[in-house]
Amino acid sequence: MSFKGLQPINYGGKEVWPLIEGGKGVSATNHMSSGAWAAAGGIGTVSAVNADSYDAEGKIIPQVYEQLTRKERHEQLIQYGIDGGVEQVKRAYEISNGQGAININVLWEMGGAQAVLEGILEQTKGLVTGVTCGAGMPYKLAEIAQRYNVSYLPIISSARAFRALWKRSYSKVPELMAAVVYEDPWLAGGHNGLSNAENPREPQDPYPRVAELRATMRKEGVSEDTAIVMAGGVWFLREWENWIDNPEIGKIAFQFGTRPLLTQESPIPQGWKDALRDLEPGDVLLHKFSPTGFYSSAIRNPFLRNLEARSERQIPYSRVEAGDHTAQLDVGVKGKNFWVTEHDRDRARGWASEGFETALKTPDDTVVFVTPEEREVIRKDQADCMGCLSHCGFSSWKDHDDYTTGRLADPRSFCIQKTLQDIAHGGPVDENLAFAGHAAYRFKQDPFYSNGYTPTVKELVERILTGD
Repeated sequence: MSFKGLQPINYGGKEVWPLIEGGKGVSATNHMSSGAWAAAGGIGTVSAVNADSYDAEGKIIPQVYEQLTRKERHEQLIQYGIDGGVEQVKRAYEISNGQGAININVLWEMGGAQAVLEGILEQTKGLVTGVTCGAGMPYKLAEIAQRYNVSYLPIISSARAFRALWKRSYSKVPELMAAVVYEDPWLAGGHNGLSNAENPREPQDPYPRVAELRATMRKEGVSEDTAIVMAGGVWFLREWENWIDNPEIGKIAFQFGTRPLLTQESPIPQGWKDALRDLEPGDVLLHKFSPTGFYSSAIRNPFLRNLEARSERQIPYSRVEAGDHTAQLDVGVKGKNFWVTEHDRDRARGWASEGFETALKTPDDTVVFVTPEEREVIRKDQADCMGCLSHCGFSSWKDHDDYTTGRLADPRSFCIQKTLQDIAHGGPVDENLAFAGHAAYRFKQDPFYSNGYTPTVKELVERILTGD
């Protein structure tokens, strides 16, 4: 039995439930969760973002970067990514026992994305049904899918983004585009495609945006068999009843990113799972501290609050006396060429007296005030960069040409590889970035999870299929 109107779909030559496990890196979805999701009849998603690989005893191989240069460390990162992705796919496929389907997820803005994706697909032929890809404009996704004969499912956050991708690339390989994932930027966890024209503090109803996406797809001649996947904020299917068998939005599937975090097969550490159970509405923050430059959503824990506070201890400056910049900054900086307002000079003196006595320049002609200890951590993390993004605001790394963005490294951000690896492998939840969707507070409200109950993936999928 399934929720009324929900029917299996044909995907990769199999009948599967239109329920997709959202891929979450680093290592927040792996072979255990995705293999189990597929075994339950859905579409499991292995995260191919710096996935774990294992030694002969089955222990996770730490991803250590001892090379001297960023470029060499970046090459090591790509190899780790390929090795881990291949291992995860093979294990997930084995767990699936021939049921459901296995997708892999990559972020186009991750360092060496194309090399990692091609390296994994080359070694997993016949095991991967499709590739989901977002965080950027992955124009090359269609041609890569065509080369390896897999489906592709672009992740977008607006009809406008889809239209640009379709006209430039996807229209040339329409037959392999199995679905378009609409990831709601105000509801989904992790990185999203919120544009500068949209207000992060004014959420929009997803229905008109998805209806506009389908209208755009129809105008461009996309097949009605190409589903739209609603991703972000999906908890109970009964809350989406009017989306099913709805001619305006057409064929629909649903992606679950947050709910699978709290399952027995979920690889995230127990501390992260426990934190999810205690969230209240508003405890997940849509922010722009990520070094990718994208908005993303995560638990507003001390790690994020520290970044918020750091950006609040920020003042603009000029190199020469000009306008209302008539006071010389006399704390936190070396030299006299820092002109600020008298009000900001007094604020800076106050921060310095509280221990935030070091000023760090940003790319936007401002300085932020941090403790000497924070400065050492920031500078070390920037120096240790292993090139995990195609463009990194925090370290000024770029994964091609001259390997630099040419901009000043931004101390208002953080090393995302360091923190995601740490939290995924048992580091303190309060001291790291903990991605979660904005519906995560429902773990505390949903009776399914009462008394500390943690379901298996099979139990969760069965529960979802009832409408709950």
